[in-house]
Amino acid sequence: MSQMPQQAAPAKCPSCAEPLESGDLFCGACGYDLSAVPAAPQDHPTLTMGAAGVGSSGVDWPPPEPESSGTPAAPHLPTDLPGTDSGGTPLPAEPPAHGSPAAPPPHGAPPHASPVTPASGVRFDRPPEPDEYPLQAPDPRVAASAAETAESAESAETTELPKVCVACRAGRVDDDGYCENCGHAQPRERDHMEQESGPVAAVSDRGLRHHRNEDAFAVGHTALPDGTPAALAVVCDGVSSATRPDEASMAASRAAVEALLAALEQGTHPQQALHDAIVAASQAVNALAEEPPSAREHTPHQNAPACTIVASIVASGLLVVGWVGDSRVYWVPVDRTAPAARLTEDDSWAAQMVAAGLMSEAEAYADERAHAITGWLGADAYELEPHTASFKPDRPGVVVVCTDGLWNYAETAEEMAEIVPADADVRPLHAARVLVGHALDGGGHDNVTVALLPFPEPPQGAGSA
Repeated sequence: MSQMPQQAAPAKCPSCAEPLESGDLFCGACGYDLSAVPAAPQDHPTLTMGAAGVGSSGVDWPPPEPESSGTPAAPHLPTDLPGTDSGGTPLPAEPPAHGSPAAPPPHGAPPHASPVTPASGVRFDRPPEPDEYPLQAPDPRVAASAAETAESAESAETTELPKVCVACRAGRVDDDGYCENCGHAQPRERDHMEQESGPVAAVSDRGLRHHRNEDAFAVGHTALPDGTPAALAVVCDGVSSATRPDEASMAASRAAVEALLAALEQGTHPQQALHDAIVAASQAVNALAEEPPSAREHTPHQNAPACTIVASIVASGLLVVGWVGDSRVYWVPVDRTAPAARLTEDDSWAAQMVAAGLMSEAEAYADERAHAITGWLGADAYELEPHTASFKPDRPGVVVVCTDGLWNYAETAEEMAEIVPADADVRPLHAARVLVGHALDGGGHDNVTVALLPFPEPPQGAGSA
């Protein structure tokens, strides 16, 4: 794109890319100080990439496996966590560390070429984001005024305390959510979210580099028709190169959890319920692209709203997972001498390269295209192919459902088990906070979302398949 003549303020905010007017000192959308434009950090948000040769989404659902009687089942082997995939086929005893099966590259393609055609529309555009927001020095007069107001408020219970800026700790916050002293935008509701629902807990945080939180989650618990408890969690990661990714992730998570609760209460098999919930989430995201053109006037050339999804259900001794994209589910047993496991396989460029034998794992995940995804929810997805799998662990544990904002800092199952607190099965909210803190301490380059579902002790004699 041709470079515009230098103006008093850039044509677009260097933080959130919102249009600006001449003379603006701060962005009206995010409050960014336009007097200084730091260099963009080396961030790698989730990107979309079209996949060729996507198969049918028809599913032959296996029934819940019956509980055995007599002697207790033998413990798992170090690499054994049995389960079945969407078609009823037994899962491999030790899935690859990365990736899901992918079609081989076209005949004659170079060793490091992507098997996807150039027309697939990969987006690698990343709007620059500052490492930090520079702040003006606080005005002593404003600080003194705020202190006086706070003191007077303490003496009158009916007086509402004024909001003080979280950045400069001195200025008042106006009705639009900006500091009157330094102009800093105040945290929004989605910048940090926490929720508990029965035994399930989830935490989501904006991270340290993004200007907004494009992740979303939904958790819930209910009872099956026979009174058996069921717990569930849905985590969605908005695709950063798409339009309104935050709306896409929120719409998908809400639609999925509503569908899951309704289906489980009617007695639908958890694996079928999860497949149908992913379809419902996809339809909710597709509907966002059907809004009038005026809703997209500021971003006419971007992709349709899109996000990834991953979810898990714990019910009747079953652990069921489902996903589209590169968010993950990990199994961490309470007994840490037993092996942990990753239960999902990424729909990503790196995973395809490794599965096709075109690159080593280290080479693929070091490439800048590693996090380009080959499966997502959105109107521009080539074909929806939900992945589901069911497991029957023989011991108690914790199910970790998370976006890449967390697993980037604990990629293998062993690394994830090391950072999950030992009491996560009885204090899931505390453990979720610890995991988010681990990602922030590691750099917080992306939004971070994690949900934890405790898996209870299986009934005596209920062995695995």
